[in-house]
Amino acid sequence: MDEKVNDWVKISEYALETAQVMLRTEKYLYVGFMCHQAIERVLKGYYLLAINTTPPRTGNLRLLAQESGLHSRFSEEQISFLLVLETLSEEIRHPEFKDEISGLIDRKRSKEMISSARELHAWIRDTIEIKANSS
Repeated sequence: MDEKVNDWVKISEYALETAQVMLRTEKYLYVGFMCHQAIERVLKGYYLLAINTTPPRTGNLRLLAQESGLHSRFSEEQISFLLVLETLSEEIRHPEFKDEISGLIDRKRSKEMISSARELHAWIRDTIEIKANSS
């Protein structure tokens, strides 16, 4: 696997680990944010591999998936999860929504997000490995 692609994968794994730390410290709002970061970064690794160009500086997960050609391979459930992460990430950045969002994300929901993020991350990482080995 290309070193730069591998760097994206490694930093995405770090974000997933950080989401787990946020769960343990009950920073539930940031569990979702770090799940978004993990998926964004692994998507950027796939983007770099698929298109052979630096990924755009965007947190728009669906855009990264569409431009890299990966979007058409996602299940409806995966696409829905991308939308949840995008919405959450955008709203976390605006303090006026913090209290509203904090009330929606509890320990149970945070665990579910981490589980979904790990599953999607593993699928994208496996797709990267398959593509890298076939090139």
